[in-house]
Amino acid sequence: MARINDVGGMQGFGALDTSDDTEPFHADWEARVFALNSALVREGVYNLDEFRDAVETMEPSAYLAASYYERWFHAIRTLLDRKGVVAMAELDD
Repeated sequence: MARINDVGGMQGFGALDTSDDTEPFHADWEARVFALNSALVREGVYNLDEFRDAVETMEPSAYLAASYYERWFHAIRTLLDRKGVVAMAELDD
C-alpha cells in the first residue's frame, strides 16, 4: 500500500519552486530540529530507517499540510514516545 509521501506519477500538486535558495534553514527552529535529529541518530536513540518510517506514517492531511522540518519534528516526537524516552503527554506540556 502506498503512503502519502509516495507521490511518484501523481499530478495536481501545483508548480514546483525551482529557485535556488542559498540558506539551508528558513528559521532558527529548523536548524534546531536538524541538530536534534542528528544527535539522536548519532546517540543510537533511533536510526534513519525508523526516522523515515515515522515521517511516512503521518496522517495524510497532516503530512500534506506540514513543512519539511515540521515533518521531521513530528517524527522526532513520535520516536521519542515510541522508544519510551519521553512520553507524548510530556512533550505536549
